Amino acid sequence: MRITAVKIVRLDTGAGEFGIAWSPTVLRVETDEGIHGVGEIGLPMGNVAHGQVGLARDFCALVLGMDPFDTTAVWERLYRSTFWGMGGGTLIFAVMSAIDIALWDIKGKALDVPVHRLLGGQTNTRLRSYASQIQFDWSPRMGAMVKPEEYAEATRKALADGFDCVKVNPIGFDLAGTWMGWNTRGVLTAEQVRTAVDRIAAVREAGGDDLDIIIELHCHTDAGTAVQLGRELERFRILYYEEPTAPLNWKAMAKVKRELSIPIATGERLYTAFGFRPFIANQVVDIAQPDLGTSGGFTETKKIADMAAVYDIGVQLHLIGSPISTAAALQLEAVLANFVIHEHNNTSLMPDNVASCLYDYQPVDGYYAVPDLPGIGQDLTPEAYAKSETLLVN
Repeated sequence: MRITAVKIVRLDTGAGEFGIAWSPTVLRVETDEGIHGVGEIGLPMGNVAHGQVGLARDFCALVLGMDPFDTTAVWERLYRSTFWGMGGGTLIFAVMSAIDIALWDIKGKALDVPVHRLLGGQTNTRLRSYASQIQFDWSPRMGAMVKPEEYAEATRKALADGFDCVKVNPIGFDLAGTWMGWNTRGVLTAEQVRTAVDRIAAVREAGGDDLDIIIELHCHTDAGTAVQLGRELERFRILYYEEPTAPLNWKAMAKVKRELSIPIATGERLYTAFGFRPFIANQVVDIAQPDLGTSGGFTETKKIADMAAVYDIGVQLHLIGSPISTAAALQLEAVLANFVIHEHNNTSLMPDNVASCLYDYQPVDGYYAVPDLPGIGQDLTPEAYAKSETLLVN
């Protein structure tokens, strides 16, 4: 079997909210045996729409003629022969990830088995999930949650859908409802701290003692303000504290861990085992959060998870994007002995996003079943292919 072409598909799923660009991009790898595989570049949001497509054109050309079963050889070629690959970076590893996911999808389809069977078999039969990003509400259309009672109502909606865990950024919106509308580095004002505490208190009251709460900070804070806020939030029995500061300096993250009793999580802006190594080896994180679509695909992310397991560190895959990303994540999560919980982002409720793919995988009573179709068990619909902008590399 040989790779004959790659289609770069930019999905048309509508504009993003609150100035956050939304442009999922999927790679469809074609073979001479008529089997194709799909993988999503894990950068559906942010200002990288054109850059990821351009790099995909360059990198996809390098895999033409290769055997899709040789996933390690493909990974090594992209990493070592492109010069810039060995320096890494967000775009490079995201494109490599999508190619890798598509190749594993092909292998599963060719062998008529789901990918998790090829990665070690199913360890987890039911995958607990959480309602992610409820500061945008928990509904098919996002909103700006400002008042504590709005956070409480979003929590009740998630509970009604069967979730017993939610993730929330309590400082993302200022009091005018503007995303990232205030400075949260240096020193937090009394008003900012009070606002965050009131919002989390409302979530805790609405959810009761049994609700698990993950605090998301999106690196909006620095190490100092993360500690300042974390000390005020410790009373609410927080499950873990996500991205309390930027990940490029692991020692800054270590400072946060030393100062707080809340478990620390990070990883969506770390790439490959090299990027995760200092955080894991120095036990800076309690939960590692690689994104399958940026951290190196199945080939590399399994290595990250196994390295984390050596240090008794749990893994929660970061997840945002189209249902292609969801299906791929479920395949790896089924395998991992150190799996913690699945991120069910509110983008998975967006009607246009859901309609872009053949299957609508959603949790039932807060738990996912593992798809058992061959490959990753997902593909774009004919309609999504037809209306998307597609570039052919052959």
